Amino acid sequence: MSLPAVLLAAGSSPSPSPSGSSTPAVPTLQDAQESATNAASWVEQNWSTWLATGLKVLLILVIAVVLRRVVLRAITKLIDRMNRTVESAEGTTLGGLLVNAERRRQRSQAIGSVLRSVASFVILGTAALTVLSAFQINLAPLLASAGVAGVAIGFGARNLVTDFLSGVFMILEDQYGVGDTIDSGVASGEVVEVGLRVTKLRGASGEIWYVRNGEIKRIGNLSQGWATAGVDVTVRASEDLDKVRATLDEVAEKMSKEEPWNEVLWSPIEVLGLDSVLIDSMVVRVSAKTMPGKALTVERELRWRIKRAFDAAHIRIVGGETAVLLDEETPDRTAAVAAPSVFADSDSPQVAAATPIAPPRSATGGR
Repeated sequence: MSLPAVLLAAGSSPSPSPSGSSTPAVPTLQDAQESATNAASWVEQNWSTWLATGLKVLLILVIAVVLRRVVLRAITKLIDRMNRTVESAEGTTLGGLLVNAERRRQRSQAIGSVLRSVASFVILGTAALTVLSAFQINLAPLLASAGVAGVAIGFGARNLVTDFLSGVFMILEDQYGVGDTIDSGVASGEVVEVGLRVTKLRGASGEIWYVRNGEIKRIGNLSQGWATAGVDVTVRASEDLDKVRATLDEVAEKMSKEEPWNEVLWSPIEVLGLDSVLIDSMVVRVSAKTMPGKALTVERELRWRIKRAFDAAHIRIVGGETAVLLDEETPDRTAAVAAPSVFADSDSPQVAAATPIAPPRSATGGR
């Protein structure tokens, strides 16, 4: 056997080690060169795809950010224009009567907040889904899971969703606003604050009511349009109707020309006529259209003036439909005294007739 063959056999045989295990092979420079070559080849093959995907994602994000900013700026300009229109109308007489600056401001802010939130959610949500699709991610399971989660959340928080949607439609439709006096069914009072979930009311005694918008089934707005002030005047049936009408017309004409009632009254005070006629009294109806929320004030002032005018004209106002009218003469004081009873005299025949009959005594009773 030649020397090279012996050396080759000796080199191929495993050498003994203290632990009895083989020593791991150390990577050579050739192996590292092959790995680097493979990595460079893989990068060279896929860099164009990565670049295209990155540029696509960057373009999607830029478009989403720019579009969101443009939409939000347009909404802000729209709300500012609405506020400027309201401020310009406040200088006029009609604007001062019909426009409530705080109400319009809160309504515009609420509408702007809702529109901004919806716009941001739609734009950013669409951009996120487009980015995921650019990475070749299957969106079907994600959309299905989001749908199921949305249904579960909506079912669990249905009261919250109902309150929110009701608040949005109430604000958009301008059913009521700050400063209005409303009857919401569950509570009544002046609107202090209008929110997307809760409406805050101040009651007649000063209490604050927090009413959820979803619980409001009907709304009676007492501050929109006009109000009606009505006064019923009850006089004696013997009064002269022409004199009564003339006195009421004089009171109405004088009140309509004085301040501040000339601005509060939106129509002339009218004597509608007899509302009812009874044996001892009759009721005359007086009515007028007033500014919303001022009907009670007008009624009180009208009663005050009518009472003073009737006193000056010697027209008597009675207490109501069941009032008992007394003559001007002095009433008979003995009319309220009851007649004497015959039973008050112990010797009268009625007392003798009412005396019980004594039972007969037996003949043997004394034995």
